[in-house]
Amino acid sequence: MTRLGLPVPPGFTITTEACREYLSLGAEPGELRVQVTMALRHLEDDLGRRLGDRHDPLLVSVRSGAKFSMPGMMETVLNIGLNDSSVKGLAEVSGDERFAWDSYRRLLQMFGKTVLDMSGDVFADALDKAKSAQGVVSDVDLDVDGLKALVGLFKDEIRVHSGAEFPQHPREQLDMSIRAVFNSWNTDRARLYRRRERIPQDLGTAVNICTMVFGNLGESSGTGVAFTRDPATGKSGAYGDYLENAQGEDVVAGIRNTLSLDDLAGLDPVSHKGLMTAMRRLETHYRDLCDVEFTVERGKLWMLQTRVGKRTPAAAFRIATELVDEHLITLDEALQRVTGAQLALLMFPQFDRSGVRTLLTRGMAASPGAAVGRVVFDSATAVQWAARGEQVLLVRRETNPDDLGGMIAANGILTARGGKTSHAAVVARGMGKTCVCGAEELDIDVTSKTIRVGAVSIGEGDEVSIDGSTGEVFVGAMPVVASPVQTYIEEGLNALAGADEETAELVRAVDRVLVHADARRRLGVRANADTPEDANRARKLGAQGIGLCRTEHMFLGDRRSLIERLILADTAEQRDAALAALLPLQRKDFVEILQEMDGLPVTIRLLDPPLHEFLPDLTTLSVKVALAAERSTSGAEVDTDVKLLTAVQRLHEANPMLGLRGVRLGLLTPGLTALQVRAITEAAIEQVRAGKDPRVEIMVPLVGSVRELDIVRDEAEALISRLTAEAGIELSIPIGTMIELPRAALTARRIAGSADFFSFGTNDLTQTTWGFSRDDVEAEMFVEYMDKGIFIVSPFETIDENGVGRLVRIASEEGRETKPALKLGVCGEHGGDPESIHFFHKTGLDYVSCSPFRVPVARLEAGRAAVL
Repeated sequence: MTRLGLPVPPGFTITTEACREYLSLGAEPGELRVQVTMALRHLEDDLGRRLGDRHDPLLVSVRSGAKFSMPGMMETVLNIGLNDSSVKGLAEVSGDERFAWDSYRRLLQMFGKTVLDMSGDVFADALDKAKSAQGVVSDVDLDVDGLKALVGLFKDEIRVHSGAEFPQHPREQLDMSIRAVFNSWNTDRARLYRRRERIPQDLGTAVNICTMVFGNLGESSGTGVAFTRDPATGKSGAYGDYLENAQGEDVVAGIRNTLSLDDLAGLDPVSHKGLMTAMRRLETHYRDLCDVEFTVERGKLWMLQTRVGKRTPAAAFRIATELVDEHLITLDEALQRVTGAQLALLMFPQFDRSGVRTLLTRGMAASPGAAVGRVVFDSATAVQWAARGEQVLLVRRETNPDDLGGMIAANGILTARGGKTSHAAVVARGMGKTCVCGAEELDIDVTSKTIRVGAVSIGEGDEVSIDGSTGEVFVGAMPVVASPVQTYIEEGLNALAGADEETAELVRAVDRVLVHADARRRLGVRANADTPEDANRARKLGAQGIGLCRTEHMFLGDRRSLIERLILADTAEQRDAALAALLPLQRKDFVEILQEMDGLPVTIRLLDPPLHEFLPDLTTLSVKVALAAERSTSGAEVDTDVKLLTAVQRLHEANPMLGLRGVRLGLLTPGLTALQVRAITEAAIEQVRAGKDPRVEIMVPLVGSVRELDIVRDEAEALISRLTAEAGIELSIPIGTMIELPRAALTARRIAGSADFFSFGTNDLTQTTWGFSRDDVEAEMFVEYMDKGIFIVSPFETIDENGVGRLVRIASEEGRETKPALKLGVCGEHGGDPESIHFFHKTGLDYVSCSPFRVPVARLEAGRAAVL
């Protein structure tokens, strides 16, 4: 900002390198204090004042400056340099004794919380008692004597807590504050935030030391937070909050409700005009939405901080397209400015406005969306209830950084205090959480855990619904309907009929970006779909085929008995009869799916899971048979159970994931592969006869040796050739394999000779590479692994590029050395993960396949991968 010619208080910066060294050593690097002394002396000489001077004190702030924006997570200390002597000098030079003592009590309060790790309640309670004693409501109404008494109380609390007096030496205050900001990098809330936002844990933070400017110098002073555009909706025009006679933390904390920037224009038109000029200059420089913190000191505007602003998903799309129209960015850059995660949030359902509603109150629409949950009043309860599967709504007077865990766990956040730039609003927007702030009618009693609005009382555990787009709060669970973005993706722009202008602008922005993503992407996007309904939905959402059709889902429900007959068959005749009964059902399934995906590829995976999954549980069945024997019960049902138990015991495996499944199942169960290949081929023949264009592909799972694939391929090709010849129809049915074992990846050069395509089954490939059983490790062990920094994110959520990803690269490169035209895809859950999609694009895969709902996300991210 200084280089742009904006009014910035002078200061200096300690780099992230010093922070990393400090965190590594547990103490400041030896030369840091010397460098700080030199920088401080230059600052003092330029200003003609000395830090903490007893006559005309220089005061400074110490703020964090991380590479990535982490709103509310890091620490700040203001008014460093004040002590029992310099407070008198500040009173004299400013001509305002109340201001000086108010600044001193603020330093003690922030220093105690931030540097000495004291509970903020200690200071808040003392402040409330002081206001009560003087019969005032707001802290700005405390007189000089009240503030002097409060300073004394605060110093007493610090002495009791720390065992030492508040440091009177200004340099000691500065050094301790620098260390506190360094240490704030590794607080639980900061680590949790970085883990959620996938920010590396080892970056460290810079420390910015700036000359203090004061917004608490009376009614001609104040402080604020502003955005160059509305971060909630994306609408053009400056937007923000301002507080008279306040310092910066008052705005963010939401302790007092704020004024608008239009109110500032009426109070101080000169400062308002300067702020608008500065904000335009910043947006032109960054070519993006900026948020700024500013202070007005007796009519003089100072710019304290700026960064590219957090925004809601709706705002992200609208701002991106508006900046294109303003010729500040290109469409490619607009595509880079939005994410698949933001698009996914826009596809979530919204409240049905036509439903029965019981309005409780209204607040500020801080972060859009529809959230329903059971009311909880503290962060720990939110985390605990969410862990057991409850949908919760976190209700607070105002949030603070320590509430981050509860904010992440909750469906939405509701506060009684604070504006649209309060901590709750800023953090919720950054996370895409629904939030309503400043609902002043809420009387929140955290002791009895109740909310009262007039005669209505809401207790902990009661359901409440909040609308972050309107600020409305409703009693009970509101019904939801499809979002307009979801409707548009399925039905096209025709879905805009009857929509309000704001909704129409959002949908047009999404359409514009998504159409451009489709034009720019190289990766195809398919869907994982096992039913005609899923296939139909996927096609509406833009899928270019099915990358994984799991046939095991077709043997559940009423058909389970047919699989039992196959497993229990004692003779070839019994086995053939069971297979014959399954054939028409499988064929019908495939016909219906091929009809929905006519003209697009459909990759059908042969049966993969072990057969025991289709049989009763071993323990349950054993108990049932034992009880029948004990009671001397007999009959056909008992005979069947005994026979089933024998089969279950025979098929029982210590580790089924690595046992008789996948290709092994087809090799060792006579007739199973032939059944499925026949059903697939006959379904395709039926479609051709109906004038359709079936493009079916057969995928063999869990291959570890090329010989396994050769045996299955030979059998399948012979059967396909015979059936098509008998039908007088030519059909090309590619046969490929899933690469989901490390050995398959490492021998891909050989396997490619017998495969028409590879599809990476990254779920099992991750399990077998890491040696993890996903069901056993994700719930407990991964939490510890993330806390210890072993993972930033679960390798089942985002592909492990260094391990699993390397196997994918090896298989891709070596497979295409054997067969340059080898088609490559991925059908694990990573196929819909934004970061993983970028990796698959770089690796040269041809397509990704994911669940139908994630298809639009994959389309967008594949486009982004092409332009980043």
